[in-house]
Amino acid sequence: MTAAIALQGAVKRYGGFTALAGVDLTIERGEFFGLLGPNGAGKTTLISLLAGLARPSEGSVRVMGFDVVRDYRQARRAIGVVPQELVFDPFFTVREILRIQSGYFGLTRNEAWIEELLHGLGLADKAEANMRTLSGGMKRRVLVAQALVHRPPVIVLDEPTAGVDVELRHGLWQFIQKLNDQGHTILLTTHYLEEAESLCHRIAMLKAGRIVALDTTERLLARFQAHELEVRLDQPQAALALGGEAGEDGWVRIPFEHYTDIELILRRLREAGAEVRELRVGEPDLERVFVEVMRSA
Repeated sequence: MTAAIALQGAVKRYGGFTALAGVDLTIERGEFFGLLGPNGAGKTTLISLLAGLARPSEGSVRVMGFDVVRDYRQARRAIGVVPQELVFDPFFTVREILRIQSGYFGLTRNEAWIEELLHGLGLADKAEANMRTLSGGMKRRVLVAQALVHRPPVIVLDEPTAGVDVELRHGLWQFIQKLNDQGHTILLTTHYLEEAESLCHRIAMLKAGRIVALDTTERLLARFQAHELEVRLDQPQAALALGGEAGEDGWVRIPFEHYTDIELILRRLREAGAEVRELRVGEPDLERVFVEVMRSA
């Protein structure tokens, strides 16, 4: 089966600056895929290549099997991109914006799907509101609706929840998850790493235009980060001798591999005369993995 997204040796240069330095990446149909990296890593450049906003300097980029340069019409119909920036026309209502967007793809009888988008994204009561009257979070929802109005099989979300409150964010992810369950391929970039951890099946991490980590979310967590026992002691120095790392207010982090190690750690602390005032177990999380990968790459 043809991959949803395929990059082979993708390079993008802007003058003497190389934004992407030979990226090989395949995203299968139906995946919920995360693309992570610090600012300037090349994420937006990669999305620009997929959307046809920029051409690769070398290599190939395909969406649903269509080359973004040679088969640009088919490739652009196969993808919907939610941009990072809030770009909107202030002179139209939400419904008018979606009708106009439908027209760009030659869709003249699209009212039923527009209604579904409005309800699914919590925009039904704003359908006749002018775009300039909406809050930042609502405008971002309209951008999502615009990207989906032609029912693309591939959906790219570039920082979709930036500036969105918790309630709106929760509703947005419910709708996107529903689309993924229906078979849509989702490519997500976000700085909210807990979102990527909970939603994405696989994750690629970019740094300086190169992929420095690529694996399932589960394996990345297991590979790069052990569990930690966090204890607050009356004598923090007792835990430092066990390989702990001192924090604030008497807290010490002690790494361990298996839950059976916890009793051994506590026994050694008691033997050292340290009194445990508080205790918590820190689970592996993607933020720690991300920091470690960026540091070692």
